[in-house]
Amino acid sequence: MCDADEVFEPLQADDPSVVAGYRLAARLGAGGMGRVYLSHTQGGRPVAIKVVRPELADDPAFRRRFRREMEAARRVRGAYTAELIDGDADGAPPWLATLYVNGPSLAEAVGRGGALPVPAVLWLMAGVAEALQAIHGAGIVHRDLKPSNVLLASDGPRVIDFGISLAAGVSSYTATGSTIGTPQFMAPEQASAGEVTAATDVFALGQTAAFAALGEPLYGDGPAVSVLYRIVHSEPDLSLLPARLRPLIARCLAADPAERATLAEVVEWCRQQLGEDADAGAGPTVWREVMGPEVTVPPPVPEPTPVHTLPLAAAEPWQAHDPWAAPTDSGTALSRRRGSRLVVGVAVTAAVLVLSVLAWTVMDATGVFRDRGDTGSDRTGTSAGADPGTSAGGPASSSASPKAAGKTSGADGNGADEESAQTGGTAGDTPATAGPVRGEPHSGQWLDAKNSLSFKEPFQLKDRTGDIRFTCAKEVSCALESDTSVFTMVFGEPGANLDECRSLTKSQTNHRLPLAAAASGTEICVRRRNGDIALLVIQTKSTAMPDIAFVSADMTVWRQAG
Repeated sequence: MCDADEVFEPLQADDPSVVAGYRLAARLGAGGMGRVYLSHTQGGRPVAIKVVRPELADDPAFRRRFRREMEAARRVRGAYTAELIDGDADGAPPWLATLYVNGPSLAEAVGRGGALPVPAVLWLMAGVAEALQAIHGAGIVHRDLKPSNVLLASDGPRVIDFGISLAAGVSSYTATGSTIGTPQFMAPEQASAGEVTAATDVFALGQTAAFAALGEPLYGDGPAVSVLYRIVHSEPDLSLLPARLRPLIARCLAADPAERATLAEVVEWCRQQLGEDADAGAGPTVWREVMGPEVTVPPPVPEPTPVHTLPLAAAEPWQAHDPWAAPTDSGTALSRRRGSRLVVGVAVTAAVLVLSVLAWTVMDATGVFRDRGDTGSDRTGTSAGADPGTSAGGPASSSASPKAAGKTSGADGNGADEESAQTGGTAGDTPATAGPVRGEPHSGQWLDAKNSLSFKEPFQLKDRTGDIRFTCAKEVSCALESDTSVFTMVFGEPGANLDECRSLTKSQTNHRLPLAAAASGTEICVRRRNGDIALLVIQTKSTAMPDIAFVSADMTVWRQAG
């Protein structure tokens, strides 16, 4: 197999870094529809992201075809297909994601190592025939089966790009009369603009198998018009094919579609030729010999770490960019803050400190004046050398300043008033041990049609009994729902905190929040009826296909903060 550098190209300046929440790790190649990139699912499984070319994306007719074919393709579930798992025909630009196959295409394998041995061709035909059965079972005709659309994995072939050629408007000829695609692998009816059926894919299967066995196209190379003429008007020369393969490939290449072998016949014929090897499952050994060692797939691209140039003074290390966040194992806060919000936060914090000092100064002065009026003390309120807080030669006055009284009221010397200043209450409102409400960060929470989120451990439940559920249906937009909580979406600059969520949800009554306007980075405030408040930051939203739709989010919870 080829080197990793040949398979995974670095992203270029004109490549996106993220597509619909999928972080791109490398470029895999380009085709008639657009570019293909390597990315990963939330669980770390590699996927191939195909991004449509701008000129196609601007065509409303293309988007309609793309949506229809993508909807059909998502129903295909075959052992020898690269399943479509996500996509958005209305995206800017449109895109789709399939499971990534770690292996070369048949075209690459033959170009590098020459023709395949007969057993490998038999395994190839059986696997591709099974893939076409699954594709046809979903109501799709591939239309563009060829060696570059057959990938060789360690456990067998994988057919890709099924149905996409129709979405792209691929026909036999363009307005100028030139062919689209690879003429060497078209069926006669396709080359002559006739009716395309499932039998068309069988003809392409015969051509693909012949290419694997010969190391070159069966109908030769040359100008497209010449190749297409030979396909339509001449019989193929099968004499160079291995004898064991000729009968089956000849049936696949019958000029009349009705006379071609069925896919079930292809599978059965290959099994008979493979004999005991088929029953023993010897295919993987054959494929390893053809492929060589697998290439190491690049790991997922991590979330970018925010860089802040204005750290908060006297903050804990984990508070350096979010004074409201709770400490995490990694020592960084979950919430992301922009530099402008940091500047505002620093200014507000400084203003609060100045006002607090002024307030306490006034209160202390009031106590001093009151003490002087009651005891006849001098300007300082104490005699020379006496302890602060006591009258000259006597015990501490009962009318001592609030600050002094607070310092002596708490068992730890901090005092109820000092705690009251921190929590915004009075000395009698909260216990002496009360402090600021701290957020509990829980990153990477996953919501789909089968699970839910809870405000308490375990936060991610495998059933629908939690506080926050995700729903998605074709007729109704995807949404978050709850029986115990209300939702509101945060608009404007990112960086919502407890105070904002508390304010936004205070009078909220919506127990359902449509996600049509949500995207990666969208912030959602949630208030539970017991006063718990949560902030959800959407990381990935995949709702193009309701059956497999999901949302992932980072969640911060503040207990009884409402």
